[in-house]
Amino acid sequence: MPTRRSRAALVGAALFGITALALTSCATDAGGSADSEIVWAIEGANLSAGHMDPQTSQLDVSSMVQRQVLDSLVFQEADGTFSPWLATSWEVSDDGLTYTFELRDDVTFHDGEVFDAAAVKANFDRIADPETASAQAASMLGGDFYAGTEVIDADTVAVSFTQPYAPFLQAASTALLGFYSPAVLADHADELKAGGPGITVGTGPFELTEYTPDQEIVYTRNADYAWGPHDGGPAEVETLRVSILPEASVRAGAVQSGEVDLASQLPPNAATDLGDAVTVESKELPGLPYSLYLNEKYGVFADQLVRQAFERAIDVDTAVDSIFFGQYPRAWSILGPTTPAYDASLEGTWPFDAAEADSLLDQAGWTERDADGYRVKNGERLSARWIAWTPVPDDRAALANAIQSDLKDVGFELVREVLEPGAYNEQYGPKTFDLTDWGFSGVDADLLRSHLHTEGFQNASQVSDPAVDTLLDEAVATTDASARAADYAELQQWNAEHVAIVPLYVPSLITAVGAGVDGLQYDLYGRPLFYTATAG
Repeated sequence: MPTRRSRAALVGAALFGITALALTSCATDAGGSADSEIVWAIEGANLSAGHMDPQTSQLDVSSMVQRQVLDSLVFQEADGTFSPWLATSWEVSDDGLTYTFELRDDVTFHDGEVFDAAAVKANFDRIADPETASAQAASMLGGDFYAGTEVIDADTVAVSFTQPYAPFLQAASTALLGFYSPAVLADHADELKAGGPGITVGTGPFELTEYTPDQEIVYTRNADYAWGPHDGGPAEVETLRVSILPEASVRAGAVQSGEVDLASQLPPNAATDLGDAVTVESKELPGLPYSLYLNEKYGVFADQLVRQAFERAIDVDTAVDSIFFGQYPRAWSILGPTTPAYDASLEGTWPFDAAEADSLLDQAGWTERDADGYRVKNGERLSARWIAWTPVPDDRAALANAIQSDLKDVGFELVREVLEPGAYNEQYGPKTFDLTDWGFSGVDADLLRSHLHTEGFQNASQVSDPAVDTLLDEAVATTDASARAADYAELQQWNAEHVAIVPLYVPSLITAVGAGVDGLQYDLYGRPLFYTATAG
């Protein structure tokens, strides 16, 4: 039986010509045989920079890979409902403040530690502890609303909040609120960001057994696993080998050639013409579309007219359609169409209009032009500085170039700085930038709280509006779906006028799957789930 090449050989061959890669896909036995293996290629460029721990990382890739190890209290089905997982049942108190979970009594961690109510408390308290410096996971645990976790008995645990917290079950279904061994939390918590064998220890269907930063992660089947969603047993394959290949063209070429079984995080241009043996799965992401965040407390974006002009000056439709080959829809709202509470009435309400942008800038007093054609006022050029986190995919770089060109046409200078993480954080922390960019996936619209609330940990726009805070606080505190939808619709309408965030396109998680993989499933974020997958 031939074996797959090392990552170094794969990258070297790919750089000299993807089409020259040899077909070395291993013919493995399905049904959980001892030598069955799936090789999964991902971008994974920042995992080694302290992002191996979903409880502290805000990167989607952290949750995507560590889902193999970290189980959750509940499982979210495709229709949005919740099923038992590590919890067999749960009840919510009449006042909405306490969630009480009955836990399975047959679950053990990979190191032999018992999963019980004390383990739930240890993990949740670790996430909430300010010294952990968790942002996203802590917010999903309720942030300041989290009142604590009480051990009722070994198999019963109560999670309480200071006010009703509607998104908790959805949050509790994610890897961000998944569970590490209490022994790891006691002795190695400071090593979880770096991760590795004996450190990244959970109860999941796979155990992390090898890790070479920036190269590969190896997960091995947990043969004792008997507590999967719907009472499933051990995973079907013995080994899940994650190959970290930052270049999209390399990942695409690797799955086309058979060097890997599937490749994720592909841009549209890399997922075309891969051959009949490869199936391309594109899952539109829920949450906040890829967007620009305008810092209204710093520089020219303090003026709403300038923010509105900036938005109307960008020919979003043309840029998105041409750069992403029509595979990503342009965004109209700060929630994507697959997110509950999406307000479809915003579609078509702010098209590209350079003349309107010119008029708005004239109203704002930017009426003069300098020798380079840029607008000036009181001797200062109309200019904004865009900081971006490296690495930047080629398609987003092309989109940035198109935006810069559109803005120049109306006399608005946009200077873009692509920064390494450390340099980026030096400016992001004190908010000494004009704008930045990202997309943020999430099934519950409560994600807007972190981006628009005065106290939001991702409030890059520095919004501080009591009316906005009230809407966000109301929405998180009610379980009435229609009332929540109304609050989030009002927030979307508010942003359309205020322009704190400029949504550009709705991304999809694109995965190319080779013919030998069967039984692959996806979560609501479009991430592959390997629990039932087989390789042949």
